[in-house]
Amino acid sequence: MASQASRLNRLPAAERGITIADFLVPVTIGERLSTRARHAALVVAGALLIALSANISIPVPGSPVPITGQTFSVLLVGGALGTRRGVLATLLYLVLGLFVPVYAGHSQGIQTIGTVSGGHLILGATGGYLIGFVVAAGLVGRLAELGWDRGFLGALAALAIGDLVIYLFGVPWLMAATGIDLTTAIAQGVTPFLLGDALKLALAAGLFPFAWWVVGRSSEQR
Repeated sequence: MASQASRLNRLPAAERGITIADFLVPVTIGERLSTRARHAALVVAGALLIALSANISIPVPGSPVPITGQTFSVLLVGGALGTRRGVLATLLYLVLGLFVPVYAGHSQGIQTIGTVSGGHLILGATGGYLIGFVVAAGLVGRLAELGWDRGFLGALAALAIGDLVIYLFGVPWLMAATGIDLTTAIAQGVTPFLLGDALKLALAAGLFPFAWWVVGRSSEQR
């Protein structure tokens, strides 16, 4: 593992295509699992992390969108797992939510995203955020594969872009689902979460460089 880390770290960032999860999975586990099984285990672990964090939910007065740990975990999972595994983990989470209460506020079912009733499409107020999670995880994952997560500022920029993507999906969806205007949608679906998002992004942005520092130190000691 140490020699692999050293070899990959000498490659240009765009040629690595690796993320911190490729090094943080214990060597003994990696040796016992095939490559596909290892990827699958990481995808499942990512989906479970998102599911657990989603039910840390705080209602926001006057808004159908609660404060949850989802954004933090989605961006963390995307950056840690990379594009494909990040997207798959988030998609798996969405599928789980169709059958078990792992969406925010212990909700579940397709109606959270949208249903068709009487020939009309009825959108769930928070469905856009859920769809945005998938895109954001893939984008942050790709930026991590390009090496953005090696330093605090790069990690912060990647995570902030992912956070913006979530809002770009969530706010228009919220408007369509509830019939409110853009100003109201921003007041209900963006403004109450900005301070919390800033803290989450700063924490996650610090975790990635620290994790790479640990990997580097471990490589030097072996």
